[in-house]
Amino acid sequence: MLADGDQTLAVAESLTGGMVAAALTSVPGASRSFRGSVTAYATDVKARVLGVDAGLLAAEGAVNPQVAVEMAAGVRRALDASWGIATTGVAGPDPQDGKPVGTVFVAVSGPLFEKSAALRLNGSREEIRRESARTVLELLLSELRENVRGQDTEQNGGI
Repeated sequence: MLADGDQTLAVAESLTGGMVAAALTSVPGASRSFRGSVTAYATDVKARVLGVDAGLLAAEGAVNPQVAVEMAAGVRRALDASWGIATTGVAGPDPQDGKPVGTVFVAVSGPLFEKSAALRLNGSREEIRRESARTVLELLLSELRENVRGQDTEQNGGI
């Protein structure tokens, strides 16, 4: 869908540690749309490289819906992409920033809007990471489909 729309994608990952980028680049022809990724595992990297508000990180920690949105927007800007997606959360084995294991936020930043989703996942560390990667890609796909529908409606004079 990205290639068909002449659009590009950048990824910011924390708990998924590169899984989203690996899934995307496993698809033949991914280089037509995939700009790259930043694995911002450390909190200071989220601020310094992706431009996440340092005050927000200090007050709320890295496991926060707004942090996910700012990561997605930041990687989109940094890598000059049409779309940005991001993952942040706690895969375990221990809680982080006062958030229990399985607390995850994913986000998408597009040409006209930003959106996040909260997840409460169960399972092993690997299962939480895998489900987080799958969910952020589903969120992107849903928003891409919505974007295409909106463009079709606009081009055809409304509903």
